Amino acid sequence: MLLLSRFAPLRWLTNLVLAACVLWAFLGIGYAPWGVASLRWGIATLFLLFSGWALFKARWRWPAWIAIALVVAAIGSRWLIHPSLDRNWPLDVAVMPRVQIQGDRVRISGYRNFVYRSPDDFDIRYEEREFRLSDLRSLDFFVSYWWPGPVAHTFVSFNFANSDPVAVSIETRPEVGEGFDPIASMFRRFELIYVVGDEKDIVGVRTNHRHEDVYLYRTNASPEAARQLFLVYAKRIDALAARAEFYNLLSNSCTINIVRYANRAGRVGPLDFRHVLNGYSDRYLYRTGAIDTSIPFAKLRAMSRINDKAQAADESPDFSRRIREGLPVPAARP
Repeated sequence: MLLLSRFAPLRWLTNLVLAACVLWAFLGIGYAPWGVASLRWGIATLFLLFSGWALFKARWRWPAWIAIALVVAAIGSRWLIHPSLDRNWPLDVAVMPRVQIQGDRVRISGYRNFVYRSPDDFDIRYEEREFRLSDLRSLDFFVSYWWPGPVAHTFVSFNFANSDPVAVSIETRPEVGEGFDPIASMFRRFELIYVVGDEKDIVGVRTNHRHEDVYLYRTNASPEAARQLFLVYAKRIDALAARAEFYNLLSNSCTINIVRYANRAGRVGPLDFRHVLNGYSDRYLYRTGAIDTSIPFAKLRAMSRINDKAQAADESPDFSRRIREGLPVPAARP
């Protein structure tokens, strides 16, 4: 009896792992990007019921466990579902940007600069822009909330002298008729895109038309650090335009990739839970001293909400300057 009791925790742990695998496969079947949703979820429910019977009630469990393991492996494999560059894309993610760098010269194609009347009514403008890498001066960080809570969308802007900032937003690339689903994104449902464009577009559509709460923080990244990060982004943008990837909320998403690229550009530090629960990412930046810390965080955050300024600026040519008015600029790190 004592021997059996010693193995009880291991047995419970095994059952917990098996239950987690079954749940993961259930969601993978339900969110699979093919067929009719009702049929997928019907099959997923049958799989869930069979798994529960096989794992806890069946007399001969090993054959059932092997069958379940094969389903779990199939759902998790990369040889069933492949990302694509060729699908029925909505107009706002129809063009993959590219960044060409020749010495000091930066040329961006697929630069988005839409004019919006509503989130779904806009003038399509994909442009080409040229910059000089030596003109890159600083980096700003945005947090955008589509609803209050621990999860948000984050993106960055690279500030060049004598030109508008270049905003880069790492997003899902859904097909026409699809909407973002954070759980579905973990099951190879959406491709990945880096939207590169004007802040009147990338920021303004969120503040002025989607009515998200958007916060802008000036960082203390040095010009050299901002350039290094931009080069990492440029390489990834071109790679993605040549070979599609899937977005994944936990491994290939906005904040996770920002942190990953910052590490490649010289950041030192571990992964933090606020990189996943990215609605708290501004608190993380404050704690690490990457944004202004001369005032209490609550006051800085209140100052950093830019919705009113963005709505007042609207399509003004000096939109980017106006949304930054009154925001503290920390001294650049050496």
